[in-house]
Amino acid sequence: MAVSSLSSRLNAVSYVAPRLAGRRAFKLFIEPLRRAEIRPAQQQVMNAATVSDLDHDGVAVKTYRWGDGPRPVLLVHGFQSRAASWAGLVPALHEAGLPVLAYDAPGHGDSGGVSATIVDQAAIIARLQEKYGPFRAIVGHSFGVLCAYHAIRSGVRPERLVAISGISSFAYLADAFCTQMALRPAISRELRRRTEIYFRPQTDIWERFSPTYRPEQIAIPTMVLHDEDDKEVPVLHGRRIAEAYPASADLVLTQGLGHRRILGDPGVIETVSRFLTKTDE
Repeated sequence: MAVSSLSSRLNAVSYVAPRLAGRRAFKLFIEPLRRAEIRPAQQQVMNAATVSDLDHDGVAVKTYRWGDGPRPVLLVHGFQSRAASWAGLVPALHEAGLPVLAYDAPGHGDSGGVSATIVDQAAIIARLQEKYGPFRAIVGHSFGVLCAYHAIRSGVRPERLVAISGISSFAYLADAFCTQMALRPAISRELRRRTEIYFRPQTDIWERFSPTYRPEQIAIPTMVLHDEDDKEVPVLHGRRIAEAYPASADLVLTQGLGHRRILGDPGVIETVSRFLTKTDE
């Protein structure tokens, strides 16, 4: 069903049954509308991976490894994406001698399940740390940036962090979803209410799940990359993340790459690889 048709139906229902409309909107909010396919240009990199399954609450999470050395770099993809989105970065890190680890989040790629919340992803990242040892770094894209920050606040201890096209505010997810779907304010309010209920007993989720929450808790070297022409997550989000960590984060801006092509850009790949192989003075 087209997005415009879904929006029209939800808005119509909301006039007589706002809670029903909110329940349906919440389901759309947390569950990907589609699973991204592996593109032909990504297939060779994915074929070279060692593939295994990690159990997360009965859901088989597909994991991918390139190299088996200690202190791998963990790559965390965004919403409605998959591990294959990192096919441009993986060879560069592998050539630099860094083992690489990635996974398809539940409801994405070849993993089971229908969705993965920020809490689910933090738990998966913690399990991967237990299995493969401490990470040299975590590299996140888009929603994966929120997941990386929450995982670190939950006890994961990478040496470095790279935030690409990151979302600075958890509330932005709900606001952007409602704007994209052109939903009435009544549905937006109900969506937020249901989201707060869903994450109980967690409180203050709109602040707590944001990368800018209590920045004094995270002091690791961080690189924030964002494209000035990003239409999905405006560049102000990258600026806000970097500004929240003035002592540890460097902001790198690009132009003309948008939200997704930034991952495959040779200049970005070189910049990330150089940052992850840099030795502390």
